[in-house]
Amino acid sequence: MEVHCEDCASCCLDWRSLLDENVGSDPDHGRQAARSGPDAGSAVDPSPIDDGYNFAALTRDEVRTFLERGAAAALTPRFWTVGEDEGVAVGDHRVAAVAGRPAFFVGLRKPPKPVAPFGREDATWLPTCVFLDPTTLQCRIHGTDRYPDECGVYPERNLALGAETECERVESAFDGERLLDRAHRDADKLLFGPQAVGAKLFCHPRPEELADVLDRLATGELRATDRAECLAVAAASSPGTLATSDHHYEWGYERALESLSGESDGESADDGGEDAWVGPAIEAWERRRANADGSVPSPSIAHGIEEQRGAPGTPGWDGLE
Repeated sequence: MEVHCEDCASCCLDWRSLLDENVGSDPDHGRQAARSGPDAGSAVDPSPIDDGYNFAALTRDEVRTFLERGAAAALTPRFWTVGEDEGVAVGDHRVAAVAGRPAFFVGLRKPPKPVAPFGREDATWLPTCVFLDPTTLQCRIHGTDRYPDECGVYPERNLALGAETECERVESAFDGERLLDRAHRDADKLLFGPQAVGAKLFCHPRPEELADVLDRLATGELRATDRAECLAVAAASSPGTLATSDHHYEWGYERALESLSGESDGESADDGGEDAWVGPAIEAWERRRANADGSVPSPSIAHGIEEQRGAPGTPGWDGLE
């Protein structure tokens, strides 16, 4: 498999808003790419309560690693709405469940950042992975022990499963080639079905506590305690079972709250862990977007918002094969 990633990062962005701008004389390009998004489907398909796109699900061990590094602010849960005869009722929501327990993923947040993918000259505010450098469109944690498995095997697993890739969606909407070689290894270690429970698909043991959490998730207004609750359950889960560890739940909740409570307290990662810059950077991006008044700054402002707070740099594309 060979991909051309420079000036792309489509798998790290919610770039759906660019489709309308690029419809031009061939509107089917934009509509086809939109239809083929990962959450597209019939009305009876489970649909995320949030409106995120390109959600890379983390494993239990990865959630624990992010908590250890002070990066709870980088993580967000995903629950799914299902039909009236499925799942379990939680407040005003009917959500996907396993054995009566609401099921959820944990993935990486996408705060608004000014980016210019696909060779565009002008930057646009787009929901962008918290670890993506807007200036180079490269991942700040690529090659580290925090780099998610799900990201590391993309788009190879899609090809192995016969599923469309973001590379192909970009090719259908913009000029240029992204997926250069479709050769791939057989899909292995895919966490589907029962083996996913507790390893990547987490099940909350107390549905009655989630009604307000789901309401706030739907409106994008999760509180620190909401995020900590879901991350703690994920960290406490046991692969292949519905069991949770009280010890790991308490540790996860305390570690998440400790990290989240420090989001606005400082400008660097000196005290909170290796990735403690994440929370303050997300808040800074959200403030910049809210006060932008229609303007879009240069992606280079990421140096002040992320790197000066402790974010690792990226190598750029010169000299990379």
